[in-house]
Amino acid sequence: MKNIFEPAVTGEITERINQLSPSTAQLWGKMNVAQMLAHCNVSYELVYDDIHPKPGPFTRFLLKTLVKNKVVNEKPYPKNNQTAPQFIIKGEKDFEKEKSRLIAYINKTQQLGESHFDGKASHSFGALTKTEWNNMFYKHLDHHLNQFGV
Repeated sequence: MKNIFEPAVTGEITERINQLSPSTAQLWGKMNVAQMLAHCNVSYELVYDDIHPKPGPFTRFLLKTLVKNKVVNEKPYPKNNQTAPQFIIKGEKDFEKEKSRLIAYINKTQQLGESHFDGKASHSFGALTKTEWNNMFYKHLDHHLNQFGV
């Protein structure tokens, strides 16, 4: 899997995002392009912004046991995969705002670097390795950019 912490990979992802327009149609799924960008921003909000409630101990146990490996391994997500509630985006979103936010989050993550993330606790899964963080970030972005043909 490509390494989102490498500047060249961050640049490639940013280029793909910049190919999107407010009228870019999805190849599958229900979200429009602005909702998809907002959806991708949630991954970074969970890291950088204290706006989502943390799961309780039982829910965290279930997430670590049943979901974590699917999120952090290198196997691509299937189309129309089930989404956690905080990732469901309803209503219209501002395309330019969500796009700018996402690029800023991606750049911040790359600048902090993989050493910053190695062993850092995630919102839902506990401590992750730098490889797990990379896989989680990269494959989610790649999945949704593919969803919109870029």
